Amino acid sequence: MENPIDSRLQKSTLRRSLLKTRQGLSPEVWQVRSQMLCDRLQASELFTRAQTILAYCSLRQEPDLSSLWRLPKTWGLPRCVGPSLQWHHWSMEGSLPLQRGAFGIQEPDPASPQLAADQVDLILVPCVACDRRGYRLGYGGGFYDRLLSSAPWQGKPAIGILFEFACLPELPIDPWDQPLQAICTESQLFFCNP
Repeated sequence: MENPIDSRLQKSTLRRSLLKTRQGLSPEVWQVRSQMLCDRLQASELFTRAQTILAYCSLRQEPDLSSLWRLPKTWGLPRCVGPSLQWHHWSMEGSLPLQRGAFGIQEPDPASPQLAADQVDLILVPCVACDRRGYRLGYGGGFYDRLLSSAPWQGKPAIGILFEFACLPELPIDPWDQPLQAICTESQLFFCNP
């Protein structure tokens, strides 16, 4: 088994490098790649079958999913509450305005209706990087690993969302890392083999 200190160092180095690359994208390239990714996602059966989908508000030039929010789906966005994510129903029309929350992320108003695991069909997970096995590199807070390992959320279809340059052959992993079922980039959507 890999030394946890080595794994954290490798992850930290990779994270810095990939975030620098992502933030170096011009606004035009970022928007074009984001739209290509959204188009690819909409063509997938996992997405078309899902009625209630959990997404995120783009931060640090993560792929922008906001073009999808006008589709006739029920959308949920996260709020960071302590070490956990709480999911709230959100729509472009009718919801309270988003507000800056923990880590500078746009979040739903705490008064917005919450979504429980049994209401959710699909989770779109932001990633700094992913590997072919579905293991994800995030920002290091462990929010999604805790969510996906908790009993109500285990087995929920989860797609890692990232740009193609951040899809790697293999990432260093720790025992608590939770693999995702699929990965979607602007170039491909594929199912993972952990």
